Amino acid sequence: MDSLELAFTPAVEQADLIRRRVVSPLELTELYLARIEQLNPKLGAYVYVAAEQAIAEAKAKTEALVSAEEPLPPFYGVPISIKDLSPVAGMPCSYGVKLLKNRVAQTDDGIVTQIKQAGFVILGKTTTSQTGTLPYSEPDGFPPARNPWNLAHTPGGSSGGAAAALAAGLCAVSQGSDGGGSVRGPAFCCGLVGIKPSRGRVSHAPVGDRLSGIAISGPLGRTVADAAALLDVMSGYVPGDPYWLPDPEPSFLAATTRPASKLRLAMATRFEPIGEAAPICRQTTLDTATLLKSLGHEVEPIELALEELIEPFKIVFRSVLAEVGAPFFILDKINRWLWWRAQFTSCGRYLRAVSKMQTVARQVVNQLMPYDALLTPTYMCPAIQVGEFAKLPAHRAFQEIINWVAPCPPFNATGQPSIAVPTGFTPNGLPIGVQLVGRPGDEATIIALAAQLEAAQPWSHKRPSIANQPLATEPVPVEATADSD
Repeated sequence: MDSLELAFTPAVEQADLIRRRVVSPLELTELYLARIEQLNPKLGAYVYVAAEQAIAEAKAKTEALVSAEEPLPPFYGVPISIKDLSPVAGMPCSYGVKLLKNRVAQTDDGIVTQIKQAGFVILGKTTTSQTGTLPYSEPDGFPPARNPWNLAHTPGGSSGGAAAALAAGLCAVSQGSDGGGSVRGPAFCCGLVGIKPSRGRVSHAPVGDRLSGIAISGPLGRTVADAAALLDVMSGYVPGDPYWLPDPEPSFLAATTRPASKLRLAMATRFEPIGEAAPICRQTTLDTATLLKSLGHEVEPIELALEELIEPFKIVFRSVLAEVGAPFFILDKINRWLWWRAQFTSCGRYLRAVSKMQTVARQVVNQLMPYDALLTPTYMCPAIQVGEFAKLPAHRAFQEIINWVAPCPPFNATGQPSIAVPTGFTPNGLPIGVQLVGRPGDEATIIALAAQLEAAQPWSHKRPSIANQPLATEPVPVEATADSD
């Protein structure tokens, strides 16, 4: 197997190769670090490359492999990226804020602890939008993250760097988080699988939930199996969590091979008051519905009344900027505007917004309960250009953001699991895809459904041309590196 094929080998298969001693953690880590060194300057996917830490960890794992007892952790020695909203001890954690770019975290986020326990080697921190609030990853003071399929376009956000790194073969799998589409949107933009888990599936430990249950960590993978297996790692209750779900039986990875059964599916391509999805996104949803029918499922169109979710969701979403106490002067244009509006949100208004959001969410869940899953576009149109919304006045940019991401935030409000799956490309080569939304707590059904779509129209073998460039011959530097302005 050549280095390019190895870089794009699914993470679950890489773990198997390591268990069988066909490839070592050090070989994989050195391969990805070499690819990062060559491609990251063009992509802006990583804001910090933990070369020294990753090499040391991979060497230790490789040496231990000689006498390691079975069973090994599920992803022993497999390289992963961590979004720059989750602290990793010994690495900077900036949250996309320039003044914090050199602040080194002293402890691990809870999700990072679980990832380490699963045996992963952490390659570094990936680019996010400032404080994770925007669906593109262009934080002031950092290079913008760019889409490997077309460098003029965004890989999405706020997990944009995570998606760009994964799509370009700069890691085996990526960790992200989703408060309004921040895993599903980048998956859509970069031709990947992204899962927003059910509320309570993944813990917020050791910190609290700052967004009334709308945000959660989630996996990005090049295959459904990779994303499902990483969700298995990330899932689990920590004592004191405000929401929790029992561990799945069997695993989410097992759901990818579950025998197909006939499902009753709903479909929506129109989201009032935004309107109809762009023709190409609507058409790919209709084409996917046709494919699902050919696989034996029922699909029926429905209308979703989501207008009443928009205002309370905005109030809850922007209030986090006031809650974390970020000084006004360090924020970028749109976040300053959101911060300013949050200053005029009283405690009573915030609580009324939470109550209204929960009330409407119940109505949406009840409307969808007769169906096994809902099919929608992931976003309303394909990936925008880098800087496209940043040029607009803040209020207009925020409205354009709402118009673009409309199919995603409602299911952060409801807490339902959602998965973004690729379906094809636009005429100019940008990935597009669809979203599957499940019943509360039922990731397994939509993961199994996504696996059926993947088997019917495979996508993981497709790679952006930038990822196919031959590696330079220079040795990989082992000192830690960080992108400069």
